[in-house]
Amino acid sequence: MPPTVLSLGKPLLPPQQPTLPSRPNDPARRVSTRPRKGRRSSSDESESGTLVRLLLRKSSDEKQTLSSTLNKYVKVVRTDHCFLLFEELGRRDNWLQCLEVFRWMQKQRWYIADNGVYSKLISVMGKKGQTRMAMWLFSEMRNSGCRPDTSVYNALIMAHLHSKDKVKALAKAFGYFEKMKGMERCKPSIVTYNILLRASAQAGDVNKVDTLFQDLETSIVSPDVYTYNGVMDAYGKNGMLKEMEGVLLKMKSNKCKPDIITFNLLIDAYGKRQAFDKMEQVFKSLLHSKEKPSVPTFNSMITNYGKARLRDKAESVFQKMTDLGCKPTLITYESLITTYGYCDCVSRAREIFDELIASENEVQVSTLNAMLDVYCMNGLPMEADLLLDFASRNGLAPNASTYKFLYKAYTKANAKELLEKLLKRMDQDGIVPNKKFFLEALGAFGSSQTRSESRNGSRANALVTQQSDTKT
Repeated sequence: MPPTVLSLGKPLLPPQQPTLPSRPNDPARRVSTRPRKGRRSSSDESESGTLVRLLLRKSSDEKQTLSSTLNKYVKVVRTDHCFLLFEELGRRDNWLQCLEVFRWMQKQRWYIADNGVYSKLISVMGKKGQTRMAMWLFSEMRNSGCRPDTSVYNALIMAHLHSKDKVKALAKAFGYFEKMKGMERCKPSIVTYNILLRASAQAGDVNKVDTLFQDLETSIVSPDVYTYNGVMDAYGKNGMLKEMEGVLLKMKSNKCKPDIITFNLLIDAYGKRQAFDKMEQVFKSLLHSKEKPSVPTFNSMITNYGKARLRDKAESVFQKMTDLGCKPTLITYESLITTYGYCDCVSRAREIFDELIASENEVQVSTLNAMLDVYCMNGLPMEADLLLDFASRNGLAPNASTYKFLYKAYTKANAKELLEKLLKRMDQDGIVPNKKFFLEALGAFGSSQTRSESRNGSRANALVTQQSDTKT
């Protein structure tokens, strides 16, 4: 029988959804420095959002400070508007203006220092990687007479976990966690546990996950679906399927219903270990549950079937996805491209790539990288080079990741001319291949190839030096 040909059409990528204000049960929204009468309706929230957008537009159009604009609208601006300003400015990476709004708030008659304001600001600073500023706000809060509570410490822990040094950040976060246990007002909540469980899982520290989960069982805090998902995800990512299943049983015995995240992490864990019978069983359970499969559900199954070279299965999942009305995203098509690469169907992978290029949707460099990877994994470095030329002519610029795996592939294929051409292209794009580049590009090879890599690396370094000398 001829292989199934998928009708892709034009991929309909979902538009970006607007980020909504924080939920009413967010600790930072619970405390207000200005009294309110009753609950705010959705129309009130819409009006608040409109006012915030107006303030930002006026400040930008009139080229004046945000505080000056706030002064013009001082009669209508409330604390809630300032919270929305913090969030919007944070999304725009204008964290310095958050401090400007904060200073403006402090000058208003209605302002009273409280934990809600500081918790929100610490959270915004943390997300922007401004850990020192978050620490300064924490100190400022205590100097203003506010006593820290659980929500403030949770925000502070999150701020540290956004730091680049993840090992140090995790140690700092657990330090705050132990400190919280000794303060009545700051006892760890389920949010605290969930934050630390997720961070430990991402760090691959299963021992910390075990310790936290055991600590939680002896505390007065009850785990929720996020807790169980965090623990199962940690076990699943480390291939500890029996431990993951044990947590699932405990979750069900505590009458905590799985959500779509639960199903997706189970599907992904089983798929990565090629336990496809169990993966398919979970998918069937998902179809019979109140939850609906999401795009990540199908992407995970396509990817894992692809790695196992089960082309028919992957195509069947894609067909099921469209039958259920779930629109594929760019990641879905990239997963299909990679799947065909694993299954030696290079021409089919290129067909999908060309359809994406011809579509009205913007194609990302990740799509280019997926197709280049298909050529490289199938021993076609010349085709990869031609595709790179084609992409450059059509305005699809490569990134550092593109150059790294191409350098690795060309080295493995001993394609010296392509290597030199690649390095010249990098030089034209302003990318300087330093020692770190070569270590990351070639670090995945086995020790038996170390000498060959060293020679290639030396030649590449010599070429880079020669180019630099020529420029000088």
